[in-house]
Amino acid sequence: MIMQNNLLKQKLEALLFGGLFLFSCQSPTEQSALKEAETNHTQEIEAYYVQMMDSCTHYLHLIDTSQSKSKNQQIFLAARKWYKYAEPIIIAYDHENYKTINGPNLLKVEIDDYTDIKKIKPNSFQVLEEILFAVGEYDRETLQRSSDFLKARVPFMAENHMIKEQTDRHHLKMIRDVIVNIATKGLTGFDSPALAHSLIEAAYNYESLAKILAIYKNSFTDETIYQAWMAELDSAKATLLGGKFDDFDRYAFIKIHTKRQLELINQTAKDFQLELTANEALNQYATTIFSQEFYNISDFTPPQRQISRESIALGKKLFNDKQLSLNGKLSCASCHHEDKAFTDGLTKAKGNDDGELLRNTPTLTYAVYQRKFFYDAVSTSLEGQIINVIGNPKEFHTNFEAMEKEVMNNSAYQSAFNELYKGKTNARNIRNAISDYVRSLAPFNSKFDRNINGEENSLSKLERKGFNLFMGKASCGTCHFAPSFFGTVPPSYDETELENLGVPATASFNNPDLDQDLGAYEPFKVDERKFFFKTSTVRNIAMTAPYMHNGVYETLEEVIEFYNVGGGAGMGIDNPYQTLPADSLHLSELEKKALIAFLNSLTDSVYQSEPLEKELKAALR
Repeated sequence: MIMQNNLLKQKLEALLFGGLFLFSCQSPTEQSALKEAETNHTQEIEAYYVQMMDSCTHYLHLIDTSQSKSKNQQIFLAARKWYKYAEPIIIAYDHENYKTINGPNLLKVEIDDYTDIKKIKPNSFQVLEEILFAVGEYDRETLQRSSDFLKARVPFMAENHMIKEQTDRHHLKMIRDVIVNIATKGLTGFDSPALAHSLIEAAYNYESLAKILAIYKNSFTDETIYQAWMAELDSAKATLLGGKFDDFDRYAFIKIHTKRQLELINQTAKDFQLELTANEALNQYATTIFSQEFYNISDFTPPQRQISRESIALGKKLFNDKQLSLNGKLSCASCHHEDKAFTDGLTKAKGNDDGELLRNTPTLTYAVYQRKFFYDAVSTSLEGQIINVIGNPKEFHTNFEAMEKEVMNNSAYQSAFNELYKGKTNARNIRNAISDYVRSLAPFNSKFDRNINGEENSLSKLERKGFNLFMGKASCGTCHFAPSFFGTVPPSYDETELENLGVPATASFNNPDLDQDLGAYEPFKVDERKFFFKTSTVRNIAMTAPYMHNGVYETLEEVIEFYNVGGGAGMGIDNPYQTLPADSLHLSELEKKALIAFLNSLTDSVYQSEPLEKELKAALR
């Protein structure tokens, strides 16, 4: 039986790495004719996808709980390999299923309202990996459940897909999406938590991109671009396969390979005479990840909003105006100080009566690129966040009618609203202006950004080591996703994650008690969401102490140690829904120092020198 399986595997691989090249054979005359319209190799890409999924299905059906653990491990690795070949297409054209079959081994809670709360057990490749490669006996019941799910879902996906509806422009975006996914998530160990096979699996992705581009070989007008693609993908693959997970130089890989691949995307689009899709979260023409140009800010902004230098300036005035609160004691800037990267340095924020509020003040920097707001994620927009602050009895304790009246009585405001909003001084426009100012607070001009973008060469070996640890061994990058380093998940950046870390009530590492702030448990009172909080950015973290939602840690050294020991559960706290693994990271003292050095390199230079308004290129595009 094993020999038969090996023969079948050899035949499948021969088909993958040989037969598909035949699909792209076209005469020069055909190529010229195709240049007049989109070449549209969708049928070939569909055939490729179906073959990969069929091969994955074949191996999934060989998983059997009556077999030995080692045999199922080998079968899983084969199924996972074929899945990784299909993954670029799944990410682009079946993203919801992608998040399902490749999702974390964590219970998922979906809440629409009080009458519609779903608690979904995970059934994914990550579940299988953690079961099959855990020490000791394995959970055969969960293995059966999850493998049965995948045995049904993967062939369903092979039969039901959107590939037929796509064109060359979409396929080029698909290639770009997987390049971004590898750089921001794939290299971190996000979807290979037990084996840390991220490097070899990224190499599988690149092999797949090479096969897809080979389908287009004769569609290139400039053959040197195609040859450049093949050379770059071979080089990237060799770099990945020649590295080890814990010490892989992710900094060099992103700086050299990811940048080169994004440049080739643009060259290919020009050669194919295509306009890339740019109406989603990412600017499809960006050639570097760590810059303002990477995101498409309009996707994080209400429809028909035109951000301008003038709207930002107006928003800043409103942001700093205490007269907008009921008693004239608070402004947005009362809790969000510009010189502290828009935090306040307090353990917990102060309200309008000088009393302590529930939580620590989070930074507003890079908030524009989140999908959820407040630590408990009760708001889904910056404008919505402002509504909560305005109405909170312990904060502004007012309403928009009163705010409108205050603004209308101010001649300077009236002049600005007349110019920007055609005289409409209303709650919506007040919120928009303040939000536009907050949207401007993402300059991407830290020492780290300038170095990885090749603008200077000042990053120390320790800082570089810290980035590689952050994105690798220390597992920080599996929750704090690049480039903004918070919980908004690449490559679609359409959701912001919440995590349960088991944050303690005090900074003691000996016999700690769980902090009793229930977080996202409210308002729906779902037990499985107790102690869940939004993943905040670590950009400008050197300026935003104290840390965590309750301000429990004063130093980055304490924060690093908290993660190193496995969070609350690692310290012995009973926390059944903790999402942070309770195992130690086994970081050395040098590695801890390196992480802190990297985190310090994420401080934007704008907070040390020039005014913020000079750093608004992305907002003004």
